[in-house]
Amino acid sequence: MSMKLAAVVGWPVGHSLSPRLHNYWLREYGIDGAYVPLAVQRQDFARVLDAIRRAGFAGVNVTIPHKEAAFALAHTLDDAAEAAGAVNLLVFGADGRLHGRNTDAAGLAAHLSATLGDGFLRGKSAVLIGTGGAARAGILALSELGAREIRILGRSEVRAKGLVQAFAAKVSAQLSAVLWSDWAKAAADAALLVNATSAGMAGQPALDLALDPLPETAAVCDIVYNPLETPLLKEASTRGHKVVDGLGMLLHQAVPAFAAFYGVTPKVTPGLRAELAKALDHG
Repeated sequence: MSMKLAAVVGWPVGHSLSPRLHNYWLREYGIDGAYVPLAVQRQDFARVLDAIRRAGFAGVNVTIPHKEAAFALAHTLDDAAEAAGAVNLLVFGADGRLHGRNTDAAGLAAHLSATLGDGFLRGKSAVLIGTGGAARAGILALSELGAREIRILGRSEVRAKGLVQAFAAKVSAQLSAVLWSDWAKAAADAALLVNATSAGMAGQPALDLALDPLPETAAVCDIVYNPLETPLLKEASTRGHKVVDGLGMLLHQAVPAFAAFYGVTPKVTPGLRAELAKALDHG
């Protein structure tokens, strides 16, 4: 088969921007390939993977609710997937083996570096809001960027402490669990605030957090990309903080997936960002 095939698998999957993203690169690099969305329910996930692997697909991106199932099914795991306990990229080996990777942390780290500059976080403190899967990727990304301390702020102290215990031996940064009521203290000398929850996403309540305690020099990042300017980022911009929206993380995490599927390492360009932003504007 000359045409190279790949897909994103989720339930639901119609909202995914991945097909537009990967097909943009396929056109840009003149590759004979296709990337399609596949809506797959939990109980069908393993069977569908086997079928499309047999049909000649190079691999799949994995989104909600299949990331943990992909982790369990993978025959090999990279370090990021092992640490996160989840897989968002499955590459199909010629021998039938499934190679699980997690590119979320690398995508966030690359986006933050591209936006704020290399070394902006080295030796400094960051506050990470959230205790779910995105927060796990956030811990890895912020540690990779050289954070001295990562303060995990969550509604559940038990979950926040659980993340500290799970990652303490996996990252170089010092980790601490912070009560919601201690937000002001945690923010006092932070160089970066990252929202790794769905708060502020279209249809979801805004993040209930006043930014007054943050230093003026702190940057604010929201992993939510729909809308591009969340209430958090709007408030941060008003206060004069540097802001980092969530779209870049989506773009950068797709780079290693595209390279694995199609054999070309693509570039994240203003044109690509404009294409995806246009798709978001049109709903």
